Amino acid sequence: MIMNQPYWLKQDEKALFPDLLWARPELKSAAGKLLIVGGHAQSFAAVAEAYAAAEKAGIGSVRVLLPDCLEKTIGKLFPAAEFAPSNPSGGFAMQALAEVLAAGQWAGGTLIAGDLGRNSETTAMLENFAGKYTGQLTITKDAADFFCSQSHGIISRASTLLVLSMGQLQKLGHSLKLPSAFTSDLGTVQLVELLHDLTSMYPNLHLIIRNQNHDVVAVAGHISTTPASTDKPIWRVTTAASAATWWLQNPTKAFEAITTTLVS
Repeated sequence: MIMNQPYWLKQDEKALFPDLLWARPELKSAAGKLLIVGGHAQSFAAVAEAYAAAEKAGIGSVRVLLPDCLEKTIGKLFPAAEFAPSNPSGGFAMQALAEVLAAGQWAGGTLIAGDLGRNSETTAMLENFAGKYTGQLTITKDAADFFCSQSHGIISRASTLLVLSMGQLQKLGHSLKLPSAFTSDLGTVQLVELLHDLTSMYPNLHLIIRNQNHDVVAVAGHISTTPASTDKPIWRVTTAASAATWWLQNPTKAFEAITTTLVS
């Protein structure tokens, strides 16, 4: 096993790519447009968390789209929210697809933040959206469960970032029928090698994983590892929103931007 792979960079509290920190857009009009999609009748916490994290990360403009069954409950509490048709289960209905696509056309990138509920109509709508949408797409939480199990919908896209737990990464590897499994006892060196192979095979599929107290970024065969922040045990939504923001602001430098997210 090769211990010093040339494709593996190790980042500590000092950014590997400091130029990105100093070259951030000064005008909000140049700082990216992000659409955040998620929520169902019982929860919109992930969407609210993502909105706050994107604002903190310096997004230029952000729109939020929730199922319209939440409108009476949170319309006044969350003035940034917009609403699309919901189904009887409280998730997005298939009729929401047109509105999500229209909002996506406004945005340079879309974050599917989660709390979607387990509804087949909602997942069918999101699968259709992923297939039609051409912008940067970031996916996490329960939305990632579906796309990791039905991976054909994301490996054919041009630009997708998955922010995953190790369990979700196992599902993705199984769906892709990879020769080696992402088992829970993988060491960092083994994980890095497997992620290098996976993202070399699918260079448009970008990943952030947390494993053994490290956050691991994988983009087109390039890997970075950063010590995980110990004060953020619940990390996926915040990380996904920040990464989506930095990626929008550096669209030709996905690896550098997503890596810098972890120390910004």
